[in-house]
Amino acid sequence: MMNKEESSLTAGKNGPVLLQDVRLIDKLTRFVRERIPERVVFAKGTGAHGYFRVYMPMSDFTTAAFLQNPERKTPVLVRFSTMSGSKGSADTLRDVRGFAVKFYTTEGNYDLVCTSLPVFYIRDAIHFPELMHALKPSPSTNLTEPARFWNYIAEAPEATHMVTWLFSDNGTLKSYRHMEGFSINTYVWISENGQRQLVRYHWKPMLGRKNITRYEAEFLAGFDPDAAARDLCDSLERGELTEYELNVQLIPFDQQDQYDFDPLDATKAWPEAVIPLLKVGKLTLNKATENYLEEVEKAAFSPANIVPGIEFSFDRLLQGAIFASMDAERHRLGSNFEQFPVNQTRYPITAASPQSRVPSAVRVEGKIERNQAVKGDDFTQAGERYREMSPKEQDRLVDNIIDHLMFVDDKIQRKVVGYFTQADEEFGARVARGLDF
Repeated sequence: MMNKEESSLTAGKNGPVLLQDVRLIDKLTRFVRERIPERVVFAKGTGAHGYFRVYMPMSDFTTAAFLQNPERKTPVLVRFSTMSGSKGSADTLRDVRGFAVKFYTTEGNYDLVCTSLPVFYIRDAIHFPELMHALKPSPSTNLTEPARFWNYIAEAPEATHMVTWLFSDNGTLKSYRHMEGFSINTYVWISENGQRQLVRYHWKPMLGRKNITRYEAEFLAGFDPDAAARDLCDSLERGELTEYELNVQLIPFDQQDQYDFDPLDATKAWPEAVIPLLKVGKLTLNKATENYLEEVEKAAFSPANIVPGIEFSFDRLLQGAIFASMDAERHRLGSNFEQFPVNQTRYPITAASPQSRVPSAVRVEGKIERNQAVKGDDFTQAGERYREMSPKEQDRLVDNIIDHLMFVDDKIQRKVVGYFTQADEEFGARVARGLDF
């Protein structure tokens, strides 16, 4: 008797007839389709579940329901990731890390998308494609080439501040449990009486902040490329909690012009001495994921997912991310990605619920002009950042830059060193000496 899982030839009136193995074809088609396209950015990541609890009601600043009741635990999903590498890259390579939190609130899902550094390379999303092309491998050889990165930086002086963060030890780490998170983008909080505040978010690890040197990062990249993900998963399996404190910086909407920098500029940090941190609540991670594909790979995060009491600002980088993130998820997961369990709301949302009152676009007559005028300059905060470092931190920053820049074309080297010199003369001189200028 023929096994139903095997294909065979059988005699028919007009000759042999092929009997197709339906189960084989079904199994193979499932196999070749079980993977989904990786993210264009933040491709490699790991996730965990937990909850968020606010310390005290934030009603003076926002009506967002999940920020009002200290007794309520809001379920969350957190995804940590590296930014520019592929899914096969090492966790410890010099890079920006992602810290994305999905709050399952009673008013709908709220996504807070943060990174491990407080500033970014660019202030305008129109430059994002070129930036990512510079960070990704060469299109001709598929090799990561430092010259591609520095060639971009040479034409983007606003990235100087970011370089001082990325090439410090803040650019290399081996544990997400000891990583900070910064919103970079500026949002708006609205109180019940209509008062508006510009807001930026800051996650602080309760276990303390820890980084590693370039040498340890390079060793771990070969010894254990999944070091950060393994550290998080192993700790959760041991029953250890990982906690972060949420802080915010607030600027009254009508006072945003009083500073010598643009609060909506993602290449600029908000100095804590001028705009102090306000403690908001605590995030607790207590459960590892059970199905990576369903809970992490299919998770879709977007700054477009907001709730009443929180609105978008005119931050140009944010405005681009609102569109690009949603479009990327449709391309990666399909048009019904919001129906996946991990992306669904946990509470019933009706047409009459607060979720239906999130702000819509305001119609304005006129034309759009891309004004390149910038408040302040691209080097002051980079110089302040360098001078705030300890001598040893300065040494490692300079050494890391020289190591990455030494084989790049002299013309590019001199242009980039010129940016460092404008930030701080000693900083530029030390890099120049290391490059044998």
